[in-house]
Amino acid sequence: MTVVADKPGNKRKGQPAGRGASVRSGMTAWLGRPLADFHLLLAIFGMLTVLGLVMVLSASAPGQVASGVSAYSVFQKQLIYVCVGSVLFWLVLRFPLRRLRHLSTAAMGIGVLLLALVLTPLGDVRGGARSWFTVGPISFQPIEAVKLALALWGAHVLVTKRALLSQYRHLLVPVVPVAMLVFALVMLQPDLGGTITLGVVLISLLWFVGAPMRLFGVIAGGAVVGAVVLAIGAAYRLQRVTTFLNPDADPLGAGLQARQAMFALAEGGLFGKGLARGSSQWRYLPNVESDFIFAVIGEELGFVGCGLVLALFGGLAWVGLRIAARNTDPWIRIVAATLTVWLVAQAAINIGYVVRLLPVTGITLPMISSGGTSIVTTMVVFGILANCARHEPEAVSALRSLGPGRVGGLLRLPAPEAYRPPPKRKPVRPSTPPRAPGRSRTQQLPVVDERRVAGRSAPPSEYRRRETRRVNQGRSEQGRSTRGRGRYN
Repeated sequence: MTVVADKPGNKRKGQPAGRGASVRSGMTAWLGRPLADFHLLLAIFGMLTVLGLVMVLSASAPGQVASGVSAYSVFQKQLIYVCVGSVLFWLVLRFPLRRLRHLSTAAMGIGVLLLALVLTPLGDVRGGARSWFTVGPISFQPIEAVKLALALWGAHVLVTKRALLSQYRHLLVPVVPVAMLVFALVMLQPDLGGTITLGVVLISLLWFVGAPMRLFGVIAGGAVVGAVVLAIGAAYRLQRVTTFLNPDADPLGAGLQARQAMFALAEGGLFGKGLARGSSQWRYLPNVESDFIFAVIGEELGFVGCGLVLALFGGLAWVGLRIAARNTDPWIRIVAATLTVWLVAQAAINIGYVVRLLPVTGITLPMISSGGTSIVTTMVVFGILANCARHEPEAVSALRSLGPGRVGGLLRLPAPEAYRPPPKRKPVRPSTPPRAPGRSRTQQLPVVDERRVAGRSAPPSEYRRRETRRVNQGRSEQGRSTRGRGRYN
């Protein structure tokens, strides 16, 4: 018997395939674990937080030094807001989602009230928009909280009325009228970027609840008409559109940001110049630490850094939609999907106008751009998504049977509650009329002849059959006694 040895070349060709198969099987097994989505979301959250702090420091320090102030002034404010957002992230992660759903109506009402109050002299004007509240050293924009409230409250209303959503009046009312009111209040500030993100939240709610496609066609047509009207109605909006179409027409004025952002991305190359070694933050690019921080990432970290940011937001989109798909609670499903689309769409819009695919709208890059209200609200959104991940059926079963695990024990997270579908409503029976005072039940309720009401052919009730049987039995006994006396006397 001869033994044929394998050639070394065949082994080398088979090894990569074997390694790839083992890696794929290992990833599949790991992703099948109950808390895989929760851990992935925490990893994305931590990486975006660290990357945002590093890039805010690198983008703001040269400009602050050139202005004669501390290089860490913007970074210190951002670090404080990140600490506040981290505490809120932990609190929301511990907060029961069922109670959060019940509080969404009150949160929406308070948000609309704040949007109305910010238009009064109580609001502060910054950047040409009256959209800020300033209380001492603290300032915040109510529009960021209203986006979150609209997502939570809209999902609550649509899930409550899900049996009637085939009718347009139940599908649209009251979510769409309230959203239109919010749009009007935001445009009175005016804040076009906030209006766009609110529109993303509203469209996501209607999409994930299963609205018909012709409704989205009407929304798309209305959005195009509204964009044209808004662009023509204000000079600065029309200037943004014309600058987007031809940024070289005014290279030192309206087209400065778009041109400098492209120069920064081009100079970065593959690996970038290194942190704090870029030239765009030396007052060459306005709003470099907020609206155009993606250009600084491209200049200092290169194509690799930009790819990392895109991969993180792509992973967020995949994990968020996976959390929505693996949950059974319809409210959690809609909320998780809507919040995911909101964050990813906001990042896509910011990156889109930095690379000159969209007109400049002033929308920040979530978790990375400088901004107190934006970073705090985004961290709260991540907390809600992580809480939704812990409410997946397999995660609930594992956490209740095996304990909180290392991460849950470190964060002291309570065990989530299993989803309980709402009980079916029974038909309401007519209530008994109240008794008159001083009268007994037999005096108040008249005796009704059942056979007369139901018809002669209706059989009598069991009670009346027993009474008839008792009466007939008494009559037969009385007849027997009468016949007996006549016979023996």
